[in-house]
Amino acid sequence: MARASETRGGSVALSRDGLPDWLDSVVRAVETVEPRQLSRFLPPKDGAGRQSAVLILFGEGERGPELLLMERASSLRSHAGQPSFPGGALDPEDGDPKADGPLWAALREAEEETGLDPAGVQLFGVLPKLYIPVSGFVVTPVLGWWREPSPVGVVDPNETARVFTVPVADLTDPANRATALHPSGHRGPAFLVESALVWGFTAGIIDRLMHYAGWERPWDRDKQVPLDWRS
Repeated sequence: MARASETRGGSVALSRDGLPDWLDSVVRAVETVEPRQLSRFLPPKDGAGRQSAVLILFGEGERGPELLLMERASSLRSHAGQPSFPGGALDPEDGDPKADGPLWAALREAEEETGLDPAGVQLFGVLPKLYIPVSGFVVTPVLGWWREPSPVGVVDPNETARVFTVPVADLTDPANRATALHPSGHRGPAFLVESALVWGFTAGIIDRLMHYAGWERPWDRDKQVPLDWRS
């Protein structure tokens, strides 16, 4: 399975060649999951919403499989202070939103926000487009394998507070799991990892990936973490 584009003087492709065995279950989940299994918020049928993409980047760290996350700057207008996947809105030069645009955008945004070298990233899957009502973003989650890790860190403090990796073992540890309770009444999965509370869209994607990949362990869904009203 491969997709390529020549719009930026090179190609971007989806490839599953040479992936580590532990990603097999993630690949199967990507192949079979339906949009409604990921979220109840799906893109508006009228085509409204700003096209965007995030990079769900799996790497291999000292404690095994891990995910790359970043914490958004507290000064941002949208999702301020929240841990998230690298990502953002598509630019015109990224190309067609219905073709390779999201792949280019995910890599470009990750490079701009974390400094990673896109050449070391192997893209292997794309999840169905989802919707974030509070910001009006239509998000394409793009999955990658960090085949050749490169140094990462904060590139622009006005956009990013910190960049960090989280071992999958910590994400699946029941002791680190909770239900986030928003003042609006919305409830959703949360992860207390790396001195951060991961919730909202990012936590929802992680939760569903862990579930459909068969990595989820039983956890106490009655354990609640109240969110600040400004969240």
